[in-house]
Amino acid sequence: MANRRRRSTISRRIGRFRWERRALGLLALFALAVAGSSWLRAHPEHNPWAPLDLRDPLGMATAGKLAALRDDPGECRAVLERSAVAYEALDPAGEGECARPDRTRLETYPLAPDTPPVTCALAAGLELWRDRSVERAAREILGSELAAIEHLGAFSCRRMYSDADAPWSEHATGNAIDIAAFVLEDGRRISVLGDWEGDDEEARFLREARAGACDIFATVLSPDYNAAHADHFHFDQGGSWTGACR
Repeated sequence: MANRRRRSTISRRIGRFRWERRALGLLALFALAVAGSSWLRAHPEHNPWAPLDLRDPLGMATAGKLAALRDDPGECRAVLERSAVAYEALDPAGEGECARPDRTRLETYPLAPDTPPVTCALAAGLELWRDRSVERAAREILGSELAAIEHLGAFSCRRMYSDADAPWSEHATGNAIDIAAFVLEDGRRISVLGDWEGDDEEARFLREARAGACDIFATVLSPDYNAAHADHFHFDQGGSWTGACR
Protein backbone atom coordinates (compact mmCIF):
# COMPACT_ATOMS: atom_id res chain seq x y z
CA MET A 1 0.00 0.00 0.00
CA ALA A 2 2.77 2.43 0.95
CA ASN A 3 4.60 1.65 -2.28
CA ARG A 4 1.47 2.39 -4.31
CA ARG A 5 1.06 5.73 -2.52
CA ARG A 6 4.68 6.63 -3.21
CA ARG A 7 4.31 5.67 -6.87
CA SER A 8 1.09 7.74 -7.11
CA THR A 9 2.81 10.76 -5.54
CA ILE A 10 5.78 10.43 -7.91
CA SER A 11 3.43 10.13 -10.90
CA ARG A 12 1.59 13.28 -9.89
CA ARG A 13 4.86 15.15 -9.48
CA ILE A 14 6.08 13.94 -12.87
CA GLY A 15 2.76 14.99 -14.39
CA ARG A 16 3.04 18.45 -12.86
CA PHE A 17 6.64 18.69 -14.06
CA ARG A 18 5.62 17.79 -17.61
CA TRP A 19 2.81 20.36 -17.55
CA GLU A 20 5.15 23.02 -16.15
CA ARG A 21 7.73 22.16 -18.79
CA ARG A 22 5.11 22.52 -21.56
CA ALA A 23 3.94 25.80 -20.03
CA LEU A 24 7.49 27.12 -19.91
CA GLY A 25 8.00 26.06 -23.51
CA LEU A 26 4.83 27.87 -24.58
CA LEU A 27 5.90 30.98 -22.65
CA ALA A 28 9.31 30.86 -24.33
CA LEU A 29 7.70 30.56 -27.76
CA PHE A 30 5.37 33.46 -26.95
CA ALA A 31 8.31 35.59 -25.80
CA LEU A 32 10.19 34.77 -29.02
CA ALA A 33 7.14 35.64 -31.09
CA VAL A 34 6.76 38.99 -29.32
CA ALA A 35 10.46 39.75 -29.69
CA GLY A 36 10.37 38.71 -33.37
CA SER A 37 7.33 40.85 -34.04
CA SER A 38 8.98 43.87 -32.42
CA TRP A 39 12.16 43.27 -34.41
CA LEU A 40 10.23 43.03 -37.68
CA ARG A 41 8.40 46.28 -36.91
CA ALA A 42 11.78 47.95 -36.38
CA HIS A 43 13.20 46.40 -39.57
CA PRO A 44 10.52 46.61 -42.30
CA GLU A 45 13.09 45.66 -44.94
CA HIS A 46 13.04 42.12 -43.49
CA ASN A 47 9.28 42.03 -42.86
CA PRO A 48 7.37 40.45 -45.78
CA TRP A 49 4.09 41.97 -44.50
CA ALA A 50 5.33 45.56 -44.18
CA PRO A 51 4.50 47.88 -47.11
CA LEU A 52 7.48 48.44 -49.38
CA ASP A 53 9.16 51.81 -49.02
CA LEU A 54 12.10 52.41 -51.37
CA ARG A 55 13.78 54.55 -48.71
CA ASP A 56 14.19 51.53 -46.41
CA PRO A 57 17.46 49.58 -46.51
CA LEU A 58 17.61 46.51 -48.71
CA GLY A 59 16.61 43.45 -46.73
CA MET A 60 15.55 39.82 -46.87
CA ALA A 61 12.01 40.75 -47.94
CA THR A 62 12.91 43.38 -50.55
CA ALA A 63 13.26 41.04 -53.53
CA GLY A 64 9.89 39.43 -52.89
CA LYS A 65 8.18 42.79 -52.56
CA LEU A 66 9.75 43.99 -55.79
CA ALA A 67 8.62 40.80 -57.51
CA ALA A 68 5.04 41.45 -56.47
CA LEU A 69 5.08 44.80 -58.29
CA ARG A 70 5.65 43.32 -61.76
CA ASP A 71 2.02 42.43 -62.38
CA ASP A 72 0.47 45.19 -60.29
CA PRO A 73 1.27 48.66 -61.68
CA GLY A 74 -1.29 50.27 -59.38
CA GLU A 75 0.41 48.94 -56.26
CA CYS A 76 3.80 49.79 -57.76
CA ARG A 77 2.79 53.41 -58.23
CA ALA A 78 1.49 53.45 -54.66
CA VAL A 79 4.99 52.37 -53.61
CA LEU A 80 6.53 55.25 -55.58
CA GLU A 81 4.16 57.70 -53.88
CA ARG A 82 4.84 56.20 -50.45
CA SER A 83 8.56 56.52 -51.14
CA ALA A 84 8.27 60.19 -52.23
CA VAL A 85 9.46 59.36 -55.77
CA ALA A 86 8.21 61.84 -58.37
CA TYR A 87 6.77 60.11 -61.44
CA GLU A 88 4.35 60.58 -64.31
CA ALA A 89 1.86 57.89 -65.32
CA LEU A 90 1.55 57.99 -69.11
CA ASP A 91 -1.25 56.64 -71.30
CA PRO A 92 -0.93 53.07 -72.60
CA ALA A 93 0.65 52.62 -76.03
CA GLY A 94 1.43 49.93 -78.57
CA GLU A 95 -0.32 46.70 -79.41
CA GLY A 96 0.27 42.98 -79.61
CA GLU A 97 3.59 41.78 -78.22
CA CYS A 98 4.69 45.42 -77.91
CA ALA A 99 1.67 46.64 -75.97
CA ARG A 100 2.68 48.87 -73.07
CA PRO A 101 -0.23 49.28 -70.65
CA ASP A 102 2.22 50.38 -67.93
CA ARG A 103 4.24 53.44 -68.93
CA THR A 104 5.83 55.18 -65.96
CA ARG A 105 8.34 58.01 -66.27
CA LEU A 106 10.52 59.08 -63.36
CA GLU A 107 10.45 62.87 -63.24
CA THR A 108 13.71 63.68 -61.47
CA TYR A 109 15.89 60.68 -62.27
CA PRO A 110 19.32 61.68 -63.68
CA LEU A 111 19.08 59.75 -66.95
CA ALA A 112 20.61 61.16 -70.13
CA PRO A 113 19.95 62.07 -72.90
CA ASP A 114 16.34 61.76 -71.69
CA THR A 115 14.18 59.89 -69.19
CA PRO A 116 12.16 57.31 -71.14
CA PRO A 117 8.94 55.74 -69.89
CA VAL A 118 9.41 52.22 -68.52
CA THR A 119 7.34 49.77 -66.54
CA CYS A 120 6.73 50.86 -62.96
CA ALA A 121 8.57 47.81 -61.64
CA LEU A 122 11.66 48.79 -63.62
CA ALA A 123 11.31 52.39 -62.43
CA ALA A 124 11.21 51.23 -58.81
CA GLY A 125 14.34 49.17 -59.41
CA LEU A 126 16.15 52.09 -60.99
CA GLU A 127 15.35 54.28 -58.01
CA LEU A 128 16.67 51.69 -55.56
CA TRP A 129 19.78 51.06 -57.65
CA ARG A 130 20.67 54.74 -57.92
CA ASP A 131 20.15 55.40 -54.23
CA ARG A 132 21.54 52.20 -52.72
CA SER A 133 24.36 51.38 -55.13
CA VAL A 134 25.50 53.89 -57.74
CA GLU A 135 25.59 57.11 -55.71
CA ARG A 136 27.28 55.38 -52.76
CA ALA A 137 29.88 53.74 -55.01
CA ALA A 138 30.57 57.06 -56.76
CA ARG A 139 31.28 58.75 -53.43
CA GLU A 140 33.26 55.92 -51.82
CA ILE A 141 35.30 54.74 -54.83
CA LEU A 142 35.53 57.78 -57.10
CA GLY A 143 35.22 60.56 -54.51
CA SER A 144 32.53 62.49 -56.39
CA GLU A 145 28.77 62.81 -56.52
CA LEU A 146 26.83 61.35 -59.43
CA ALA A 147 25.59 63.82 -62.05
CA ALA A 148 23.99 61.62 -64.74
CA ILE A 149 23.47 58.06 -65.93
CA GLU A 150 23.66 57.65 -69.70
CA HIS A 151 21.43 55.04 -71.35
CA LEU A 152 21.05 53.54 -74.84
CA GLY A 153 17.28 53.16 -74.67
CA ALA A 154 14.45 51.33 -72.96
CA PHE A 155 11.57 50.57 -75.35
CA SER A 156 12.28 48.75 -78.60
CA CYS A 157 9.62 46.62 -80.29
CA ARG A 158 11.83 43.66 -81.18
CA ARG A 159 12.81 40.14 -80.33
CA MET A 160 16.02 39.34 -78.44
CA TYR A 161 19.11 40.24 -80.46
CA SER A 162 16.69 41.20 -83.28
CA ASP A 163 16.50 37.51 -84.18
CA ALA A 164 13.17 36.61 -85.79
CA ASP A 165 13.17 33.20 -84.09
CA ALA A 166 14.10 34.44 -80.61
CA PRO A 167 11.72 35.20 -77.74
CA TRP A 168 10.43 38.73 -77.42
CA SER A 169 12.78 41.08 -75.63
CA GLU A 170 11.79 42.76 -72.37
CA HIS A 171 12.58 45.97 -74.27
CA ALA A 172 9.45 45.32 -76.34
CA THR A 173 7.30 46.33 -73.37
CA GLY A 174 9.62 48.93 -71.86
CA ASN A 175 10.54 46.51 -69.09
CA ALA A 176 14.29 46.84 -69.72
CA ILE A 177 16.93 49.53 -70.04
CA ASP A 178 20.53 49.59 -71.28
CA ILE A 179 23.00 51.65 -69.24
CA ALA A 180 26.14 52.85 -71.03
CA ALA A 181 28.00 55.34 -68.83
CA PHE A 182 28.07 57.46 -65.68
CA VAL A 183 28.94 61.15 -65.46
CA LEU A 184 30.25 62.59 -62.20
CA GLU A 185 29.88 66.09 -60.87
CA ASP A 186 33.65 66.56 -61.15
CA GLY A 187 33.31 66.09 -64.92
CA ARG A 188 34.61 62.54 -65.28
CA ARG A 189 32.75 60.09 -67.50
CA ILE A 190 33.00 56.37 -66.77
CA SER A 191 31.78 54.17 -69.62
CA VAL A 192 31.10 50.45 -69.69
CA LEU A 193 32.90 50.17 -73.03
CA GLY A 194 36.01 52.10 -72.03
CA ASP A 195 36.45 51.34 -68.34
CA TRP A 196 35.17 47.82 -67.62
CA GLU A 197 38.53 46.08 -68.04
CA GLY A 198 41.31 46.44 -65.48
CA ASP A 199 41.46 46.93 -61.74
CA ASP A 200 41.58 50.72 -61.44
CA GLU A 201 38.96 52.68 -59.52
CA GLU A 202 36.79 53.20 -62.60
CA ALA A 203 36.58 49.44 -63.20
CA ARG A 204 35.91 48.84 -59.48
CA PHE A 205 33.09 51.38 -59.60
CA LEU A 206 31.48 49.66 -62.60
CA ARG A 207 31.68 46.27 -60.95
CA GLU A 208 30.14 47.63 -57.78
CA ALA A 209 27.32 49.17 -59.83
CA ARG A 210 26.76 45.81 -61.53
CA ALA A 211 26.83 43.92 -58.21
CA GLY A 212 24.33 46.32 -56.66
CA ALA A 213 21.99 45.87 -59.61
CA CYS A 214 21.97 42.11 -59.12
CA ASP A 215 20.23 42.58 -55.75
CA ILE A 216 17.43 44.58 -57.39
CA PHE A 217 16.75 43.58 -61.00
CA ALA A 218 15.57 40.22 -62.27
CA THR A 219 18.21 40.12 -65.01
CA VAL A 220 21.55 41.93 -65.12
CA LEU A 221 23.87 41.46 -68.10
CA SER A 222 27.30 43.09 -68.48
CA PRO A 223 30.41 42.69 -70.66
CA ASP A 224 31.09 39.48 -68.71
CA TYR A 225 28.01 37.95 -70.36
CA ASN A 226 28.82 38.26 -74.05
CA ALA A 227 30.21 40.59 -76.72
CA ALA A 228 26.77 42.07 -77.42
CA HIS A 229 26.93 43.71 -73.98
CA ALA A 230 30.48 45.05 -74.28
CA ASP A 231 29.25 48.64 -74.16
CA HIS A 232 26.34 48.51 -71.71
CA PHE A 233 24.58 46.95 -68.75
CA HIS A 234 21.19 45.42 -69.50
CA PHE A 235 18.65 45.54 -66.67
CA ASP A 236 15.14 44.11 -66.77
CA GLN A 237 12.39 43.02 -64.42
CA GLY A 238 11.06 40.16 -66.50
CA GLY A 239 10.99 36.40 -66.29
CA SER A 240 10.71 34.66 -62.96
CA TRP A 241 12.71 37.26 -60.99
CA THR A 242 15.46 34.68 -60.64
CA GLY A 243 17.29 35.55 -63.87
CA ALA A 244 20.93 36.00 -64.73
CA CYS A 245 23.50 38.13 -62.92
CA ARG A 246 26.46 38.24 -65.27
